[in-house]
Amino acid sequence: MYLTREEEKMYSGEYGPAVEKSMEILVALGDIYGADGMVEIVSAQISGVSYKTIGDAGLEYLEDLAGEGAQVVVPSTLNPAGVDLDQWKELGFPAEFTKKQLLIVEAYRKMGISTTCTCTPYLVGNVPPLGSHIAWSESSAVCYGNSVLGARTNREGGPGALSAAICGRTPNYGYHLDEGRVPHLLVEVETSLNGADYGALGYLVGKAVGNGIPYFKLVDEQQKKPQVNQLKALGAALASSGAVALFHMENTTPESPEAMPHTKNLEKLTVTREDVDDTRGKLSTSQKPDLVCLGCPHASLEEIKEVALKLDGKKLANQLWVCTSISVKAASDRMSYTRIIEEAGGHVVCDTCMVVAPIEDMGFKVIGVDSAKAANYVPSMCGLDVVFDEWENLIAIKK
Repeated sequence: MYLTREEEKMYSGEYGPAVEKSMEILVALGDIYGADGMVEIVSAQISGVSYKTIGDAGLEYLEDLAGEGAQVVVPSTLNPAGVDLDQWKELGFPAEFTKKQLLIVEAYRKMGISTTCTCTPYLVGNVPPLGSHIAWSESSAVCYGNSVLGARTNREGGPGALSAAICGRTPNYGYHLDEGRVPHLLVEVETSLNGADYGALGYLVGKAVGNGIPYFKLVDEQQKKPQVNQLKALGAALASSGAVALFHMENTTPESPEAMPHTKNLEKLTVTREDVDDTRGKLSTSQKPDLVCLGCPHASLEEIKEVALKLDGKKLANQLWVCTSISVKAASDRMSYTRIIEEAGGHVVCDTCMVVAPIEDMGFKVIGVDSAKAANYVPSMCGLDVVFDEWENLIAIKK
């Protein structure tokens, strides 16, 4: 790899041990993947936050790095933690788990990283411009950043994204290159899509394309153009059933015009209504949820509004978490959506989600989700059964 004089100083320790250690990680990654050098980044999004996933070893690594004076040099946000940092006691999160979780978040805070703890950084101000280089690590955020925003990032691991944030650089390979953003599979969707259909489509196509790049063509003339919430659900599912980091959608995503000429000789996958319905059925392992968890990826203000309108003046017959960031919850509080949901018996939960929280230790057995990503991960990461459906069907109202 070619390093500039400035990068050589970082690598040789002239800027201290934390920068040296971080640059060593970046150079090692670059060597592994055949990068020719580094590119400067404009933002980072860092995973490896939940105590459930990184444990004591991860906590020790972060505290050591913070103790060496590590500081990020680009705007950086955190992935969801394992608890609601403010409401953990009221929601029943284990105290010992929470103690370790708070230490992890504090180590990141000392390094100058925003402790918003969300998988949707693009909803809380981390919005890189088209064509810019970034180092994001949460799979659904990576997919959204590459596909919908048109920024450029590989699927970074937590240490790689953190190192990039500290050095302001990342190795130049993969999705940072034009040739790394060419589609591999043409997907013609012959049915209209609504609600949880987008997640089911992503799950189906992710399995088919693996770590490739799909190009979606919606051939139903009645199909409305997908909006932010549908695109984030699609990307999250693509990234969980496969390892998709970028998709193109005709007339929707910013790089689709450049990608379209590459679709002429591609293998084609046709998706019908039957395919979507069959996938939806396969994502459920049970029938009646005792906890409904929405917001995977984290809910937008518009999604919270829809839930509040449904629950206004009603009482829930099952437990409900609507997971989001502290920033979006603040807006929800001001709009009275949080109050309406709480008066119905539900909770707007911040900083965490059903996948990285220790819900298996909190007395729940069956989780209801409208997210194909969550339906894919909850059984394997939490050992619990799951019901996948439209959120309106999952919520039970007292009569």
